[in-house]
Amino acid sequence: MVDYSKMPQQQILCIDMKSFYASCSAVMEGLDPLDCYLVVVGDKEREGSIVLAASPRMKKEYGIKTGTRKFDIPDDPRITVVEPRMATYVRISMEIIRVFNRYVPKEAIHAYSVDESFLKVDGAAKLWGDAVTIAEKIREDIRREFQLPCAVGIGPNMLMAKLCLDLEAKKHGVAEWKYEDIPAKLWPLSPLRDMWGIGRRLEKTLNGMGIFTVGQLAHYDLQKLEKKFGIMGNQLYHHAWGIDLSEMGAPIMEGQVSFGKGQVLMRDYKEEEEIKHVILEICEEVAKRARTHRKAGRTISFGVSYSQDEFGGGFYRSRTIEHPTNVTMEIYRVCLELFHEHYEGKTVRKITLALSKLSDDVSFQFDLFDLNGWKKHELGYTVDKIRNRFGSDALLRAVSYTAAGTARQRAKLVGGHKK
Repeated sequence: MVDYSKMPQQQILCIDMKSFYASCSAVMEGLDPLDCYLVVVGDKEREGSIVLAASPRMKKEYGIKTGTRKFDIPDDPRITVVEPRMATYVRISMEIIRVFNRYVPKEAIHAYSVDESFLKVDGAAKLWGDAVTIAEKIREDIRREFQLPCAVGIGPNMLMAKLCLDLEAKKHGVAEWKYEDIPAKLWPLSPLRDMWGIGRRLEKTLNGMGIFTVGQLAHYDLQKLEKKFGIMGNQLYHHAWGIDLSEMGAPIMEGQVSFGKGQVLMRDYKEEEEIKHVILEICEEVAKRARTHRKAGRTISFGVSYSQDEFGGGFYRSRTIEHPTNVTMEIYRVCLELFHEHYEGKTVRKITLALSKLSDDVSFQFDLFDLNGWKKHELGYTVDKIRNRFGSDALLRAVSYTAAGTARQRAKLVGGHKK
């Protein structure tokens, strides 16, 4: 049994803006976010364009959700289809954070994503009331000032606030979980993928071990979990008990951090050279993300998805190298190896890349066969500084100026979509 008296007893709010992109667009269209039928698609002119967001009624009544294609949207005059306005969404998100700042100082706010934030409200009770009261006040401020709906989960740590949000607050608006609620509210949960931090692949592995509910995970042998999953096994076990010792702003799940990018191409790519041009651009972006966080990785995972005209399919493979890297061309070299080994010559519509098994980029392994290795390492950081100062398109590789290149067009976007 866990002694909860020794665990953090904070008051953490996890605030989620319901269907944020769709709700913002609905308000801009003069519609009620909770009552309208609205869909946000990447490009209204392309039938195969992906749905980026859908209003709650679209999700509930038509099953339209993120990732659905435009051609799956029913032909119904009540449905409004709009394109994203990413810069506006970001500005609204920043204004909402200013609302949070009315109740707690900036250091007590952690913007987890553009539509989800954590707030630590310890010490604010004398000014505003308890955590539930503060949550209700924030919801009312956002509804009155932005006409946007939100839900708030409350817990003694970040994990429990997030679980409370996903499993109860999204249905009721505001909910609070305490440690004594774990057996009744968390342990019966099944399937396991409904718990934050557990995906389908991990769920399948756990099912194979005879674990089908969170309660079974909480009472499984800890040593066996650690032997199977390493540090993640320890985290899974303690998360099943609602335990989270991470500080505000720290990732709730350690050991799962990676830098990746999946890009759906604007057209089918058939020529190998054109495909390689886009692969190089994606390697450049993933490497930059790693360098921004002063990280380097040893495992490179690369995959392509074939066009629907080829009846789908594709591959996704990983390769671990000896020394961690964040050098674009070293990542590109491994991607090309995997590409040549598994590519079947079909038309490509999506390319995916991830860099994992990360470590801090604080040392460099010299190679007698590559005397310019240090220069290549430092060149990446230098290029990043120029781009950060003058714009992402200030320095581009030559492939970006070919017909296959996508970097110049994407530099005009916000979050990969229209401003």
